Amino acid sequence: MTTTLERLRAILVRDYRLDPETLVAEAPLESLGIDSLGVAELLFNVEDEFAIALPPEPVQLPTLGDVVRYIDQLVAEQRGAAGTAAALEPSNPPTT
Repeated sequence: MTTTLERLRAILVRDYRLDPETLVAEAPLESLGIDSLGVAELLFNVEDEFAIALPPEPVQLPTLGDVVRYIDQLVAEQRGAAGTAAALEPSNPPTT
């Protein structure tokens, strides 16, 4: 199974032409040449890649690891909410 960091690395290598060796969790995004506009673009790509919706509130993501944790949090929240909603649909009545 591919990890979030691996998937994020693939995006960064493909779209930003970054060296995969520099893409470690501790790497500050600024040191990778990703400014605030670049982060916004990256997050649009993340939405598509991970099939998640980003909230409108701005978030500080200084390192690659911070981006990974943010993605993992959103995936857990959104997939958990979707799973809960599906479980309560009439076609899937809760069992007692």
